[in-house]
Amino acid sequence: MQTDWIQKWATYSPDRIALKEHETGRNLTYLQLNNLGQQLVTWLQQRFEIQAKDRIAILAENSLAHVALFSAAQKANFTLVPINYRLSTPEIEFLLKDANPSLLIAEDRFLQALTPYLESPVSLETWAWKDLEAFCDQRKDQLCQKRFPIQIDEDDPVFLLYTSGTTGFPKGALYTHKMLFWNSVNTSISLIINSESRTINCMPFFHTGGWNVLLTPFLHHGGYTCLVKKFEAEAVLNLLAEEKATLFMGVPTMLNMMAAEPSFHYTSLSSLYYIIVGGEPMPIPLIELWHDKGVPIRQGYGMTEVGPNLTSLHQDDAVRKKGSIGRSNFYVETRIVDANGQPVPQNTAGELQLKGPMVTPGYWQNPEATQQAFDGPWFKTGDRVREDEEGYLFVVDRIKNMFISGGENVYPAEIERILLSHQDILEAAVVGVPDEKWGEVGRAYLCLKEASSCEAAQILKFCHERLAKFKVPKQIVFLSELPKNDTGKIDRKVLKSSANTIQD
Repeated sequence: MQTDWIQKWATYSPDRIALKEHETGRNLTYLQLNNLGQQLVTWLQQRFEIQAKDRIAILAENSLAHVALFSAAQKANFTLVPINYRLSTPEIEFLLKDANPSLLIAEDRFLQALTPYLESPVSLETWAWKDLEAFCDQRKDQLCQKRFPIQIDEDDPVFLLYTSGTTGFPKGALYTHKMLFWNSVNTSISLIINSESRTINCMPFFHTGGWNVLLTPFLHHGGYTCLVKKFEAEAVLNLLAEEKATLFMGVPTMLNMMAAEPSFHYTSLSSLYYIIVGGEPMPIPLIELWHDKGVPIRQGYGMTEVGPNLTSLHQDDAVRKKGSIGRSNFYVETRIVDANGQPVPQNTAGELQLKGPMVTPGYWQNPEATQQAFDGPWFKTGDRVREDEEGYLFVVDRIKNMFISGGENVYPAEIERILLSHQDILEAAVVGVPDEKWGEVGRAYLCLKEASSCEAAQILKFCHERLAKFKVPKQIVFLSELPKNDTGKIDRKVLKSSANTIQD
C-alpha cells in the first residue's frame, strides 16, 4: 500500500500550496511539506532515537507542524498520539501513562503544567513545540533525497486517538494506514474532493474530526487546507469567503453561531458546494437558513474507531429526511440488530453495527474493551438506529448514555467517577439536558452523605480542578435519593424525563 501521499504530490504538484496557517500567514507547498517530513524522520531518529512504531505524543493547538509530523509518520511508520489540551492535568497524565510514548512534543504552557509528572520516575523525553516550529521554518526548503526503507504494514497505526468510554476511562483507538486510506476513498466518493478542493479546518487535532473528516482526504487528493487554531464565528465566516472554500465541516453549534453574526447575511459563500455537519442533529430552521443563503447542508455520522466518515445525507434530502444521518458511504457495510444480535425489520430500532476496511483493529493494550466492541467482524456502535423503507438511517438513542455538548462527546460515567471521589457525595448520575447554545449540557443529580452541608459551588470547583471544562456539569440538582429500577440500578430514564421539570 502506498502510504507516502505527500511525496507523491511533491512530485506531481511541488509548488501547489498544501497548507496555510491563518494566524501567522505561513504556508507550505507540497514540496516543502515533503521536505519537512523527510527532515523530521532523520532528526527524530538521530536526536531522539525514535524508531518505527514508536509513539509520539502531541500537546498543542492547530499548527503546520502537526501536518509535518504526519508526513514523517507516513514515511517512517511513527504513531502520532494527539492529546486533548483542554483536559485537566490529571487527565493528561493518565493518557501519557497509558500511551507510554517515546517523546512528548508540547507547547510550553502545557509542559509547565506537567512538570511534576515529567520530573517523576517516568522521565519522559520532551521537545518544545516552539523548537519544532522553528525547525520547520528553517528546513522547509532543504531538499532531502533520502528514502526510508521501512516496511509499513497497512494495519500499523498512524494515530492513537483517545476516546472516552462507558467505563469512565479513556481508550486509545488504533487508527491504521488502512483506515486512513479507505476513509479517504469513502469520503471522496461521497463528497466532491480533488486537487482543486479548498477548506478551512478549525476542528482541533486531538479529534479524529480535525484529522480525518477533511484534512487527510484533502492531503490524499492534493487539496488545500487553511488551518485555524480556534473557532471564532466571525473569523471563520470571513475566511470561508476569503479563501474561497469549496467544503467546510462543522457542528451545528458552529453553524448557529456563524448564522447569528451580523455579517452572515451579506458575506458571499458562493464557492461552497456544501457544508458537512456532524456530531449532533441540526435543527431544520437552521438548515433552511443556510439553504436560503445558497449553502446546502450535508449531515452525516461518524465515529473515531470507524472511519470516521460513515454515512451521508444528500443536501437535497436535508429537509425531506429531517433527522436522518443518511445512507452508508460506499465501502461501509451496516446492519441493525436486536439485543440478541438478530437483524430487525425496517422502521424498528436496534443497534447499528458496522463492517468494512475502515474499522479499527481495536484499542491500545485493552483486549477486553476490544473484544466487547465487536460481534464477530461487526463493530458495535452502541447507537440505536432505525432504517426507513428508503434505506435512510435515523439515530433513535445512544445506548452508551453519551451526550454531545458543542460537538464534544461527553460520557456520564467519566464525570460520575470524578463526582463519586468527592468525600461528601454518596451517589451521582449525570444526564444530558437541552441547551440553546451548546445543544446539550450535563446535569448532575447528587445524593449527599448524611450531615453533609456541601453546596453546588463547591462541587463545581471540585470538578473544574479534575475535568475538562466541557465535561463539567452546568447544573447541579441535589436529591435525597436517586431513582432506582427493579434491579437497584440508577434509573436514568426517570432522570431524563424529569429533567425539564426539576428547577435548578
